[in-house]
Amino acid sequence: MSGEGKGTRDLTQGPIASALLLFAIPTLVANVLQSLNGSINAIWVGRFLGPQALAATANANIIMFLMFSVVFGFGMAATVMIGQAMGARDVTAARRAFGSAVGFCSMMGLGVAVAGWIGAPALLRLLATPAEAFGLALVYLRVIFVAMPATLLAVMIMMGLRGAGDARTPLIFMIVSVTIDLVLNPVLILGLGPIPAFGIAGSAAATAMAGFVSLIGLVAFTYAKDLPLRLRGPELRWLWPAADQMRVLFGKGLPMGLQMIVMSGSGLVMIGLVNREGLLVTAAYGAAQQIWTYLQMPAMAMGAAVSAMAAQNVGAGRWDRIGRITRYGLGYQLAITGSMIVVILLFHAPLLSLFLGANQAAIDAAWHMQLTVSWSFLMFGCTMIFFGVMRANGVVVPPLVILTFTLFVVRIGFYYVAYPALGANALWFSFPVSSLTAVLLAWLVYAQGGWRKARLLVPVHEEECREAVNSEAEPAGRIAPAG
Repeated sequence: MSGEGKGTRDLTQGPIASALLLFAIPTLVANVLQSLNGSINAIWVGRFLGPQALAATANANIIMFLMFSVVFGFGMAATVMIGQAMGARDVTAARRAFGSAVGFCSMMGLGVAVAGWIGAPALLRLLATPAEAFGLALVYLRVIFVAMPATLLAVMIMMGLRGAGDARTPLIFMIVSVTIDLVLNPVLILGLGPIPAFGIAGSAAATAMAGFVSLIGLVAFTYAKDLPLRLRGPELRWLWPAADQMRVLFGKGLPMGLQMIVMSGSGLVMIGLVNREGLLVTAAYGAAQQIWTYLQMPAMAMGAAVSAMAAQNVGAGRWDRIGRITRYGLGYQLAITGSMIVVILLFHAPLLSLFLGANQAAIDAAWHMQLTVSWSFLMFGCTMIFFGVMRANGVVVPPLVILTFTLFVVRIGFYYVAYPALGANALWFSFPVSSLTAVLLAWLVYAQGGWRKARLLVPVHEEECREAVNSEAEPAGRIAPAG
């Protein structure tokens, strides 16, 4: 297999336990770095530019999240396609899938940048952005839209590399991006040395520059190290999205992107319900949410790792390993998330005071929320593992249906039914109730086994395979991809 072993991990052979853990840890670290970066940037903006600027970035970030949700869906579809192809030792199919995903993402990014620049005022009005924050939000959002093609493309490439079994390279360039962003934010906001102060535009520009530098470095590294997914010569035509590839990317990617949007939409509804309880409860909930963000990370990272590993084994026909991958994924997720919950509950006072200061009433309210809700993330994590394994074989609609049902019908329904008896506690108990329902439904679909009969991998056209083999007939004597 051409390029095999150069920066990739074969997830179809050897011990499952160590391979899964070593593959998941870089993804988890990358997720933590990204969230820390966002939190620190918010501190820079809030401290240096005031609450109006912070409100402006919050409004712009909602739009950014929607865009990343769509790209996340396409990226996960591409990850699974690439993973199955690499498991089948078919590098040509993996490159075709990668090329179509990168080409489509590039065109989408350019379209979003142009449409976003023009439509930014209308988008902010649609979000009812406060008048005092509108001008700042418009500047920030337009700069972010200019950077959108590079940012989205970098995300897509990183997800594709993970599908090929390479979690190390995405981590390296996530560190590069976060470091540049953290260093440049205060410099461009305040204007240090000969650099003028750009205010909120400087914060957006720092993020944009970090995205461009990270993308350039990622592409250069991929070719310098001759990673398996690099495209050369005739393979570059695969950057023009093929119809068969796009059918899979859209058919599987849109439901996965919608999963993120459903989770975000449920969160917005919950904030609206929390706001009814008054300022103190809202402040406490905001602090608790900051901590819960980190509790979700092991589930998301392990779910992605399980999905990539299972996809390679599906492609290799190693169904005998799928059950063990699921069990190890569940075990690791429970151990990591459980440990984090224990630490957070033991040190709840200093952690909550980071966000709430000396407001003891708000800290007490947030502590009550933590005790009630935190344990539900164990069940949430198990749900993500089941979803990740099913996603590895292209099954994406049942997870979307389960999430929509549990987050809106069960969670919101429980709140309205229980509120007369429980008051605000109905909000906090709705989390474990919906999480328990979700994990039971996910387990039922997984155990039923119908998802195993799905087929995702797009076959490579015979002529394209022949041309790819001929294009690799180099003096160095590469082994042509099988298939």
